[in-house]
Amino acid sequence: MVRGTPAPGLKTLFTRAALVVAAGLTVAQFIRPDRTNPPTDPTRTLAAVTHPGANVLAVLDRGCRDCHTHDTVWPWYTNVAPISWFVIGHVNEGRHELNLSKWADYDKALQAKRLAQMCDLVQREEMPLSSYLLLHRDSRLNDEDRQAICDWTDAQAGQ
Repeated sequence: MVRGTPAPGLKTLFTRAALVVAAGLTVAQFIRPDRTNPPTDPTRTLAAVTHPGANVLAVLDRGCRDCHTHDTVWPWYTNVAPISWFVIGHVNEGRHELNLSKWADYDKALQAKRLAQMCDLVQREEMPLSSYLLLHRDSRLNDEDRQAICDWTDAQAGQ
């Protein structure tokens, strides 16, 4: 046996393992969660209800839209399992926690709470998620963006 080459039994094991993984990934492509963008009543969105300035709207669109509205842009990789499961799960969770497309559905107390959380999470740089920013560098918020969000949320809380 030549030094550095795997034993015949080990090579067969690796081949079989690779075939099982390939078959599993192929089957996984048929298990597809829904990528949804439900219809939105434009009069019930955060923008329609609170009328943030253009700079705040731009920051929200760039940093929050894909996970916290019904206007998600679904990139090509959201068609590939298991990545699709991860992304779709995050979008569904994001919409559940804060849905800017359904802002008017929240009562005043919940709106106030969500506004405070919005400022807190962007100040602590927990939003947008670091996993999202890996592929969406343009969604990264700078200090000016974070300050604009917090100034706006503070003004909203005072109304």
